[in-house]
Amino acid sequence: MADKIFDCIILGGGPAGLSSALYCARGNLDCAIVDNNAIGGTPVNYSEVENYLGFDKIKGFELSEKFEQHVDNFNVEKFPYEEIMKVDLISPIKTIETQDKILKARTVIIATGARNKKLNIKGEDEFYAKGVSYCAVCDGAFYKDKIVAVVGGGNSALEEAIYLTRFAKKVYLIHRRDEFRADKIVQDRIKHNKKIELILNSNVIEILGKERVEKIKTENTKTNKIKELKIDGIFPYIGIEPNSELFNSQIEQDSFGFIITDETMKTNKDGVYAIGDIRKTPLRQIITAVSDGAIAGVEAARYLMNLKTTTVRK
Repeated sequence: MADKIFDCIILGGGPAGLSSALYCARGNLDCAIVDNNAIGGTPVNYSEVENYLGFDKIKGFELSEKFEQHVDNFNVEKFPYEEIMKVDLISPIKTIETQDKILKARTVIIATGARNKKLNIKGEDEFYAKGVSYCAVCDGAFYKDKIVAVVGGGNSALEEAIYLTRFAKKVYLIHRRDEFRADKIVQDRIKHNKKIELILNSNVIEILGKERVEKIKTENTKTNKIKELKIDGIFPYIGIEPNSELFNSQIEQDSFGFIITDETMKTNKDGVYAIGDIRKTPLRQIITAVSDGAIAGVEAARYLMNLKTTTVRK
């Protein structure tokens, strides 16, 4: 494997990565997907998806399965559960090192996505997996007839709060402002759900408990009043940050670490593209990630064709 040079290696097997693999393969490129985790990406953890064109409603894992099955028709090589340790994106032949593999390629498409931001408060790390969770779909069933809190004001926070009402007897929805950023249709569902209690203009400042989460402290942003709430679990959804540490100093990024691209998904390095949640973009949705992937796959094929033509001319 060390001697083989792929036309393209795609880092990340979520919707963006799978879409780019499809278009690379259709462009007759020898490509492979490398992912630290299972193929499928974050939609695997979504209870339901209602805004992907063509599906009124579909479970997240089902949509991911359809994406992967489509790509499998083109015999794209996949390397799941391969922790990426080091990358060289500057050399003409790019190198990806995992714990037990060295992969080389002429082009690389970065689709490593983003992760949930932490609250960065006392007790958050201590009680991780002991009442602190970042995935309602993964852990919601553990809170049947219990009290939980969701922190955040975007679509993810509100949708996960609604999902948790399937199990919990009460859900506190805590937001630092008095207005939500979520779509109006989602806000309307929140207002009509009797299991959800809104706590606005408030920040969670500490998570407390003995062996598991037992309560949280909140601080009102207007009055500075401290309040304690008895809960069994807390789910922070306060935004995302890019999985871009591997590429620091090699690729141009904004102040938050998101990779900067042009409209063709090209980074400031020849033969390197970035797609999906990891790039600087005004909208991060499954449908936009898939669009990014299609563009990058076509552009990678075009880049290699131009490279080949230039080489022949020389």
